[in-house]
Amino acid sequence: MEHIETAQQMHAKIAQLQEEMAGKTVEASSGGGMVNIVMNGKQEVLSVRIDPEVVSREDVEMLQDLMVAAVNEAIRKSQE
Repeated sequence: MEHIETAQQMHAKIAQLQEEMAGKTVEASSGGGMVNIVMNGKQEVLSVRIDPEVVSREDVEMLQDLMVAAVNEAIRKSQE
């Protein structure tokens, strides 16, 4: 019976921590701040900011690379 109560307490604590983390946000950027991502603790992207200077037909591939880098950095930070 004691093990069940301990498991239930641990489950409640994990649920509480997950709820707290969902309310936290992290910000990550790439390209020296050209692309900024804000993500919550559930690893949902909340906002994306792109410096207008990065947006041009000639630099689409670079913008795509910057987006991938920023999202991956935000995920890494949210996992910490």
